[in-house]
Amino acid sequence: MEGKVFEHLAEAFEAPLTNPVLIFALVLFIILLSPILLRSIKVPGIIGLIISGVIIGPHGLNWLEKSSAVNLFSTIGLLYIMFIAGLELDMNEFKKTKHKSLLFGFFTFIIPISIGFPVCYYLLEYNFLASILIASMFATHTLVSYPIVNRYGISKQEAVAITIGGTILTDTAVLIILAIITGASQGQINQEFWVTLGISFAIFLLIMFGIIPRIAKWFFQKVQSEKTGQYIFVLTVVFFAAFLAEMAGLESIIGAFVAGLALNKLIPHSSALMNRIEFIGNAIFIPFFLISVGMIVDVSVLTKGPMALIVAGTLTVVAIAGKYLAALATQLSFKYSSSQRNLIFGLSNAHAAATLAVIMVGFSNNIIDENVLNGTILLILVTCIVASMVTESASKKVVLEGHQADSHVEHVEEGEEQIMIPLANLNNMEPILDFATLVKSKKSPYPLNIVSVVADNEQAELNIIEARKNLDNMAKYASGSETEVELITAVDFNIAAGIARMTRQTMADCVIMGWPSVASFVEKIVGEKTESILNNTDTTLMMCKLDKPFISHKLITVFVPPLAESEVGFEYWVEKVLKLGQELSLPVNYVCNSRTEDSLDEVAVSLNSSVKIIFSNYEDWDNIFGLATFSNTEAMLIFVSSRNGEVSYRDSLDGLAKRVGRYYKNQNLILIFPSRQENQHIDEYEDVQAAPILRKIGREIGNIFTKEK
Repeated sequence: MEGKVFEHLAEAFEAPLTNPVLIFALVLFIILLSPILLRSIKVPGIIGLIISGVIIGPHGLNWLEKSSAVNLFSTIGLLYIMFIAGLELDMNEFKKTKHKSLLFGFFTFIIPISIGFPVCYYLLEYNFLASILIASMFATHTLVSYPIVNRYGISKQEAVAITIGGTILTDTAVLIILAIITGASQGQINQEFWVTLGISFAIFLLIMFGIIPRIAKWFFQKVQSEKTGQYIFVLTVVFFAAFLAEMAGLESIIGAFVAGLALNKLIPHSSALMNRIEFIGNAIFIPFFLISVGMIVDVSVLTKGPMALIVAGTLTVVAIAGKYLAALATQLSFKYSSSQRNLIFGLSNAHAAATLAVIMVGFSNNIIDENVLNGTILLILVTCIVASMVTESASKKVVLEGHQADSHVEHVEEGEEQIMIPLANLNNMEPILDFATLVKSKKSPYPLNIVSVVADNEQAELNIIEARKNLDNMAKYASGSETEVELITAVDFNIAAGIARMTRQTMADCVIMGWPSVASFVEKIVGEKTESILNNTDTTLMMCKLDKPFISHKLITVFVPPLAESEVGFEYWVEKVLKLGQELSLPVNYVCNSRTEDSLDEVAVSLNSSVKIIFSNYEDWDNIFGLATFSNTEAMLIFVSSRNGEVSYRDSLDGLAKRVGRYYKNQNLILIFPSRQENQHIDEYEDVQAAPILRKIGREIGNIFTKEK
């Protein structure tokens, strides 16, 4: 019996492993342990995964061979890296830096080829076609070290943006050269070849940028509650795009990157969907790809005579030198710091995916020999290690220099930012929580405070139980986007006063709440709940009516009244609007007078925001309904108001929520009341509330006469 057990175990663990369950368990074990073990000796986790692949691969202990399952997962991982790079590219930043990306793309393509071709042709004495092919291989790079940049939170930094832009340009150019060289080696270069390549590429771009975003927008709007369906849809788009690229005569990695660009505006960076995409990719698919890169490496090639060593050494030195000189030329052109130069060099130095594609095609078509193939495999290992170490070091320095992705839309005070959300109607709380997640400072360590205030009456105990159940539902929803929340239940005789008290207790910088419901006549005279909260708080308050999905917008229109720049909370809400514009990749149109425009422009410049800003002039602020000419159905409308008695307050802003809500029934609306100086507005008789009551009676009488007219 024991003998059979041992025999069965020996069969199961016989190298290479064939049991799919055991193979998957081994890979997961490596993904789990290699970064932990190597962290103590300060080796980036990426290198650990590549070295693990070398050890367990067919050229190491031979525990794992390149089976169809391993190939499938590694292909998914490679496409995932390219997809996430396209998805996380800050399109506003990219538009601003497209000329820089073009120049870097030119440098990182032309410099390695200019060095590589003479070395291969004259020094290593390869023929013309082989020399062009090897030289073009030097120009490619794979974003193997991109997860490091992502981890440090600098994926939207300008140096990263131009490197990603340059990657797609140089890899596309190289893969087109590869198609041409392959055609030339088979004698197929003719007019038909060029026409076919041009037409198929144009059709591919038309489908990806003309059709896919429209389908995706429709799908996300229709199945907003189906989170699993949304993720599966995204994966389907990625692989469909990769297949389309192959059909167009390009490499699948180009398709995955273009899929990321096509869906970029539809998936906000702080959304639950983005969190799922990154989590699954970083946990399984991307590590699988890195292990498979290591499995290709055959260290024994170094023992196969001096020529193999010479070719491997020459290729590696030329590849690293070419990419470093391209990064140096970029640094000198744009006056970047040395850490930004190293970041560009680190990201663009790793040769893996496109390099392998070029060399394998060249080898299978007998354009290059085995020495170049083996030399390239070694080049892949060395450049991946160098790229990971340089990127890790440069990322730390960039963060220390204060160049994080969010540094240009953050304020120093946001490091301590507290946001409070009073829980009211559970049906509209999910979009409010999504909105709060988008605008919340990434630097703030504090969770979102979700507060439920219960009336202190005979039903108080039952109401508390109900409130806690509602709070738990919100906590479950928040966990989908890994948003930390603090759940608070409070009891008060007056709900509005309770909310105001909790605002002070949580030291909230911003209160985000739902749109005020229609009040009864008694409430209008005695004091509406919303107005009571406004009067009893000093903090920035945002009221949200978010009935439509965020992806239905093409623009954020902000109506800013005169003297809004004089309010205490002016800069704070401007930062929040720009942060929203950045997260949703939408331009912001400010409708204001010329004086306010100058102040808004000044703040935008000081924040160095990548969001596209448009200004529309409007001077007649006593006529609020004249603003309707600046709104359209595809815009999110933000109205900036102010509390009664503040500098920018005017009669036309009175009852704005009610009028705006009635006029724009089918649009997402946000009403902002900026923060004011604490205790500056209070006089000793404010508790009597006589003046507000008289003012409200006067307003109601005025409304009666207006209606009669």
